[in-house]
Amino acid sequence: MSAPALALVPGLMCDAELWRSQINFFGSKADIYVANHGELNSLTAMAQKILDEAPEMFALAGHSMGGRVALEVIRLAPERVTHLALLNTGCHALLEGKAAEKERALRLGFLRLAQAQGIAAMARSWVRNMVHPVRLADNALIDGIVSMFARKSVITYEAQIQALLGRPEQLPLLATIACPVLVLTGQQDLNSPPTVNQEMVGAAAHAQLSILDGCGHMSVMECPEQVNERLEQWLAG
Repeated sequence: MSAPALALVPGLMCDAELWRSQINFFGSKADIYVANHGELNSLTAMAQKILDEAPEMFALAGHSMGGRVALEVIRLAPERVTHLALLNTGCHALLEGKAAEKERALRLGFLRLAQAQGIAAMARSWVRNMVHPVRLADNALIDGIVSMFARKSVITYEAQIQALLGRPEQLPLLATIACPVLVLTGQQDLNSPPTVNQEMVGAAAHAQLSILDGCGHMSVMECPEQVNERLEQWLAG
């Protein structure tokens, strides 16, 4: 019997290094596929690329932007996904009015910083609000995140920003999901706070909520052992 397949979907400017702990933990138990979004500039296109490359049936875990991509995979081909994990993510389209202007300005401001000073400089600024404040002194963690971002180009960053600003509304989709769903975030995640994740769980029929204390937005790198424990329980469901 072949091993079950586990598809891991990185978020903004991330790659397989984001999932290093999960790859090591589940590598002997599952056939692991890690998505690579390339320079695609829409979540739907990223989802279609996963469906073109991944095994026929698979468990699916997405982090941050990758969680939104995972939901698009569900929209396109729900019958191929056995389990769904949404980590540190959201489900709403870009809001209207001042909220939309604020988000657009923030994202385009980071893009201008990347264009002017390089991806690494942008990442060092970006990460300040993306990990638990205590972890800002963890040089190995911060340098790992910055190095991961710096492996990608400004062109890739611009494409992914465009994908996020053009994201679809996904809350109604959650009610249609028939497979086991894990929704996980950090208690101190400013980008995907517990209130957002509680709303997602409330909208889904088969969802379980997990909130990690002492953890920010980069849960899979900040709290890998806790994330692996939750993912192992999710896959057993």
